[in-house]
Amino acid sequence: MNGIRILAGLTALPAGLTIAMASPPQSMSEAVSIAPPEAAAEPVPGDPVTVFSRDEMAFSDTGSGARVQLMDEASRTLETLEIHITTLNAGETSHAPHRHPNEEVVVLQEGTLEVYVNGETKVIGPGSVMVFLSMDWHGVRNVGDGPATYQVINFHP
Repeated sequence: MNGIRILAGLTALPAGLTIAMASPPQSMSEAVSIAPPEAAAEPVPGDPVTVFSRDEMAFSDTGSGARVQLMDEASRTLETLEIHITTLNAGETSHAPHRHPNEEVVVLQEGTLEVYVNGETKVIGPGSVMVFLSMDWHGVRNVGDGPATYQVINFHP
């Protein structure tokens, strides 16, 4: 794919997952079964909770905004699954453009960011999705008048 990979309004199931239902649900309370990949381990008592309530998140000051680390550990199918939420103050950058071997998905919740990917820049708003593939040079800068908040998911196979 050529060009910058930034998507707006994307909704999809992860590769390898299917929704198995006998008939359409009649309400949100009906169960929906998602079949995990065969390589996934079965859940066991004591597994970490993977539902995070915004009201219970403890953000830390970063000097350029705030950040909360939700996960940074092995999952059932990944060597490391790292998830955090960052808020950048107006005019701030997360860090200098950098790259790494893992894949990274970033979802902009609020604010306006200028995104740098492999020499190209684009300005995006809330609901936009950034996909940084392995070894992509990337970075973000808050070019809005208020804070910009985004969720980051790093996949380490």
